Amino acid sequence: MDENRTRYSLKAPGRGGGSPQRLPGRGSFPRVDDHLVEPEITRDEIIGGRRVIAMPALPPHADRQSTVDRVIGSCAAPGYTAAAELLTRVDEDSDFATDVCVRRDGVDPETGARYLEEIAFEVVSEQNVGDVTEKAERMNRRGVRRIFAIFLKRPRVCEWSAESQGWRTLDRDSQIADPCLATLLPVAALLDAGAAAIAVVKGLAAQGNPELQRREAAAEAKGKAEAVLKILAARAVTVSEEQQQEILSCTDLARLDRWLVRALQASSASEVTSES
Repeated sequence: MDENRTRYSLKAPGRGGGSPQRLPGRGSFPRVDDHLVEPEITRDEIIGGRRVIAMPALPPHADRQSTVDRVIGSCAAPGYTAAAELLTRVDEDSDFATDVCVRRDGVDPETGARYLEEIAFEVVSEQNVGDVTEKAERMNRRGVRRIFAIFLKRPRVCEWSAESQGWRTLDRDSQIADPCLATLLPVAALLDAGAAAIAVVKGLAAQGNPELQRREAAAEAKGKAEAVLKILAARAVTVSEEQQQEILSCTDLARLDRWLVRALQASSASEVTSES
């Protein structure tokens, strides 16, 4: 929803302080946190001097945005933070948020403010596509490296092209690789709940999630222990119930590797598990 007003009546006093950021070949920009609107108080955004009210969402937009939040958050690379609805002062006349973005952790030493987001994602359902396109143009000029739009009415994922100044549709079966992401992001994960769930698990694993690492190690240990018992059974080596339990309860992967090698030649189960 747009309201045509003079840009000066829209401005709130800047809060960030400090010097404007100057980018090579791009001129100077306000700091990302020197806002025209009041964060978390108003739904107003400013795009090119126009006040745009960021309306609450209904399904399917709300559902898809929640999924995109979860996927991107689980795939952010170490040293980066994923954020939802992060308000950014994009240029002199624009102060708006995208649905999800990823930025570098910490403070930009050149500005004393947070880092500008590097990649951004916008879910598009009932919004004015012209507004989404103008946001992409302005973000790109500011220095946001990659901007993606997830269109819901004719399901597809597009990436903004600075060369063509338009949206480029991505193949649903392709993957997005970026330094901000800990793993490859399937395009399908931005469109399909099932693909999203798989991407979340893979992303958490790539981030080094300790619970996933524990589960993976436990599954690997179980597989190796069962392999030891199968080899002994195939070779008709007797294994007592106590010895079977000892093998199955072992979680030391290096020890299990030794037992696997021994199982191929041992004449008794005790020869396999002996560590003397």
